[in-house]
Amino acid sequence: MLFERIYDEDLAQAGYFIGCQANGEAVVIDARRDITDYLELAKKNGMKIVAVTETHIHADYLSGTRELANATGAEIYVSGEGEDDWQYGFDATRLYDGDAITIGNITVQARHTPGHTPEHLAFLVTDGAFADQPGYMVSGDFVFAGDLGRPDLLDEAAGGVDTRFGGAHQLFASLRDVFLKLPDHVQVHPGHGSGSACGKALGSVPSTTVGYERMFSWWAKYLANNDEQGFVDELLEGQPDAHAYFGRMKRQNKEGPAVLGQVTPIAELPQDEVIRLVESGDAIIVDTRNNREVHEGTVEGSLNIPGPAKAATYGGWAVDPERNINSLILYVKDAEKAQEIRDHLMRVGIDNVIGYTTSIEGLPTMKPKTIAPAELEAFDAALLLDVRNKTEYADGHIPGAKQLSGGRVLWHQDELPREGTIVSYCQSGVRNSVAASALRREGFDVVELEGSYNGWTAFENERETVAS
Repeated sequence: MLFERIYDEDLAQAGYFIGCQANGEAVVIDARRDITDYLELAKKNGMKIVAVTETHIHADYLSGTRELANATGAEIYVSGEGEDDWQYGFDATRLYDGDAITIGNITVQARHTPGHTPEHLAFLVTDGAFADQPGYMVSGDFVFAGDLGRPDLLDEAAGGVDTRFGGAHQLFASLRDVFLKLPDHVQVHPGHGSGSACGKALGSVPSTTVGYERMFSWWAKYLANNDEQGFVDELLEGQPDAHAYFGRMKRQNKEGPAVLGQVTPIAELPQDEVIRLVESGDAIIVDTRNNREVHEGTVEGSLNIPGPAKAATYGGWAVDPERNINSLILYVKDAEKAQEIRDHLMRVGIDNVIGYTTSIEGLPTMKPKTIAPAELEAFDAALLLDVRNKTEYADGHIPGAKQLSGGRVLWHQDELPREGTIVSYCQSGVRNSVAASALRREGFDVVELEGSYNGWTAFENERETVAS
């Protein structure tokens, strides 16, 4: 058996390629939308992808299931479990608890594990060449290394009302009735790692085992003592902010993401065409440099989406394709970086990138306004805005600051003052630059705090030292 993890550091998301070396067939679980890695892996190993499936209707990225099936002719399998409101809206073979996909010697069996979402499936993998029992679980957003999938995303991102409580109780039952009935040796391969917003304390190791989680996870004591309410209370406490674009991902993944087909390489646009498109308002420049370079000067009305490392994440914060119809032009240093960033943006359904430029010559430029921590106290701000996560805010913030995470500001403009100046900050300045550029694009007057919270903390510590 070939078992490969394809990991996206940007979204902390894992997909899995499972192939039978005896007959050369493979199944892919939880594919992302830029599918080159899966196709290359199949070609390298002389395999044909014959089945594509996913653990659930994802919220944090746009599924590549339909894209990969379109490219390979593979059969699509999706969950048929769960409530009526969370049934897939496109043609595919439905899987129910106990159903299996067979490729050569390998059996991939679906187990209904609701909690994170009502339709969620985990997959037990049996390598029939060596054993007649499962040795692996692809757990999706059910069990992570050191944590569990959060049950509140339907409330936070999909318009649900108090679904978190039912989801938490479902997770308890899924652990008790499915996960903990497996042998300790079963390897668990989750859908996310550290950095994902799909849980609150995900480990960074790529896999775990049933036995390890049974002994050492935070939730193990509650299951051992059958303390369901204690489990629910701790699970729901301290969950991080859900990015607002998660709601769009849920809707699109449920109905079926648009299939792009063969994607042509991104092209460099002639500079006169770039100028024409920007000045006419038909295109927006996406400045992919870091915030320090952006602060030295950028294009008026541009968005700062640094990349490629976190371009999907920050793109989801700064661009809402459901209401932003402008084309995007990437300002990058070269074609390779442009291609990487375009691929990352596709992962969150930002498909309106029409090309790239390596120059902003001839375009109207500006320097984003900033303020030093020493000037903050005397500055007459309409709002001091903390765009960090609410858990970071709870650990310490500038007095008087309002918290609204960078992944939510674009969707909660009604909470921000249209008159006066907003002073914004994050931890170091990176996220703040993204959020501030999005708000400026919407017409807000935003001044960024130099050094952000770290800079303010250093200033305050220095002031206390001098005073003492």
